[in-house]
Amino acid sequence: MVEPRTRRRTSRPRALALTLRALGPLALLGGWALASATGALTQDVLASPAQVAEAVGELWGNGQLADALGVSLTRAGLGLLIGAGAGLVLGVVTGFFRLGEELLDSAIQVLRTVPFLALVPLFMVWFGITETAKVALIGVATSFPMYVSTSGGVRNTDPKLIEAMRSFGLGRWAIVRTVVLPGALPALLSGLRLSMTLSVIALIAAEEINSTEGIGYLMAQAQNYSRTDILAVCILIYGVLGLTADGVVRLLERVLMPWRRAAQGGTR
Repeated sequence: MVEPRTRRRTSRPRALALTLRALGPLALLGGWALASATGALTQDVLASPAQVAEAVGELWGNGQLADALGVSLTRAGLGLLIGAGAGLVLGVVTGFFRLGEELLDSAIQVLRTVPFLALVPLFMVWFGITETAKVALIGVATSFPMYVSTSGGVRNTDPKLIEAMRSFGLGRWAIVRTVVLPGALPALLSGLRLSMTLSVIALIAAEEINSTEGIGYLMAQAQNYSRTDILAVCILIYGVLGLTADGVVRLLERVLMPWRRAAQGGTR
């Protein structure tokens, strides 16, 4: 008999890992700069990285960029808070309580199949061209990923563990708080990651609803004046927001689930 050999992945130094992660974006930036310098990419198609940097300085200097960022982040944050909170509560109710699943799950699954962009005209009729319509659209978009992840994570909780807690006299909500939610934490964080990413996507759609402020308004103004440098700035900001959202969830995973990092470190 041959003893099976398990392959252990050695951990890389953090500086090397960060360098390798940066190679992809730097290669894209280099290719962009090279195409602009050789004339393969003209300014009317896309401004060069230097021109985009100048546009950042211009917008930051006159205060437009800071104001737009504040408005857009507020919209995305409020929508995410409402949507993820609703998805968390509904996921616990349908995942842990049989009556909640029977009453709510089928209706939520039907609503989940409706693209949130299809709701834009309806929200404009309901709320008008207001902040409420924008925040509501982001809330709807972010609620369903959180709901699906939470419901699945709660259902996968070990029933023997729940029964043991009941034998100790814990009520249903106490079991949810002390057993179910901690056990479903990986699924909750996965749902939060998807919801945060969708909050940025929904923000782009929401700011197309006749916005008079925010990153979407800057894009609309830049489009009117064919300012590809400002358009590139806005697109990059949306990308950075999505990357930052993903980084926040990764940080939460390290703080809330330190055992996962230790286990992964032992198998690398």
